[in-house]
Amino acid sequence: MLLQFNFKNFKSFRDDTTLDMTATKISEYNNHVIKVGKEKVLPIAAIFGANASGKSNVQEAFRYMSMYVVTSFGFGGENSGKDDEPDFFKPSPFLLDLISKDAESSFEVYFISSEATGEKSYNYGFTVGQNGVNEEWLNYRSKSSRGEYKKIFYRNGEKLDLTGIPVKSQENLRIALEKETLIVSLGAKLKIDKLKFIRDWFINNDLADFGRPAENYFLSEKLPGGFIENKEIQQNVVEYFSKFDPSIIAFEIEPIEKNNEKKSMKVKIEAVHRMIGAKETARIPLKLESAGTLKMFALYPLLQKVLKSGGVLFVDELNARLHPLLVRTFVIAFLDPEINPKHAQLIFTSHEPWQLSSNMLRRDEVWFTEKADTGVSTLYSLADFIDEDGAKIRKDENYEKNYLLGKYGAIPTMQHFDMFKGE
Repeated sequence: MLLQFNFKNFKSFRDDTTLDMTATKISEYNNHVIKVGKEKVLPIAAIFGANASGKSNVQEAFRYMSMYVVTSFGFGGENSGKDDEPDFFKPSPFLLDLISKDAESSFEVYFISSEATGEKSYNYGFTVGQNGVNEEWLNYRSKSSRGEYKKIFYRNGEKLDLTGIPVKSQENLRIALEKETLIVSLGAKLKIDKLKFIRDWFINNDLADFGRPAENYFLSEKLPGGFIENKEIQQNVVEYFSKFDPSIIAFEIEPIEKNNEKKSMKVKIEAVHRMIGAKETARIPLKLESAGTLKMFALYPLLQKVLKSGGVLFVDELNARLHPLLVRTFVIAFLDPEINPKHAQLIFTSHEPWQLSSNMLRRDEVWFTEKADTGVSTLYSLADFIDEDGAKIRKDENYEKNYLLGKYGAIPTMQHFDMFKGE
């Protein structure tokens, strides 16, 4: 489970930023708190804020870190400098500051492994600039340890301390490592178990940005694992759909074209609906279903993956095209230990303040982003918010009302569109 995500100097976030998934000492909804090892962790984080306040950039920072970990083994080396092969996936620093625009960006996670893998806590991170990786570190702490984290490796420029890596693998890392490449990424490629474990933790997470038309389309085309050939999985999807659209009773799948080179098959998918007052059924191409139905179809494989792996699911604009009660049902799935026995986590952004008054979220599960006039975004939790009188927010407050009144910040500054006067 993710304990904490830290990043700095990425897009609109210039300064140190922390998304903390550990539970604070507050009294509401104690059933949300999951005990793993010595940690008390939350399964949900909901991020609210005005348009362009930085909500999406929290997810984008995690996406950047994940992609760099998974793919950087191929950066640099023989490909360096070629026009058709980028040197590496360069970061996007905060550009509205003379210092930060040329400074490195940093990314760091703390997470705890499952009971099956010993409930060890890990701290992994790196800093990267326009010319490659400057620093990288990996530390761990066992379940029984009460002390500090122990070092697995530390990298600073060309200096490498690989103390916790098997001796027979250290030389391979030193020979093959490029400035643009992460040790974890290369080590996973070299099948070093300790490093592959970290890389795989990132792979087991998933992200979805429904605010991007291209990604939205891609997600709508992505099928659940085993959906084409497995009738049981198709029935699971039908039962999933029945929670919000009981008229869908089955799916008809027809092969269209097989690509022998890629060993893949194109299919036509139709949703089978009940007809009013008749025993017959109607078939509607899935692509012609409503935007909300297509979004729920797109969410299914993501939900399927993280519930199976116990990973983290980031969803930008979860509320878009979905009724608030449907969003509530989706969120509650992560709070139900029978549905979510491996403690998958959901981190989502939303514009829907109704969720703040739905008796669903703890104060430490509610986060806000706000952007100053300087263009700098900040991220803060409702549990840590201090009002103008110096007091913390009470659990019996009307969060929705106070948020819309601007008590917590993170709302747009409303002005009339005067530029259209007289036209």
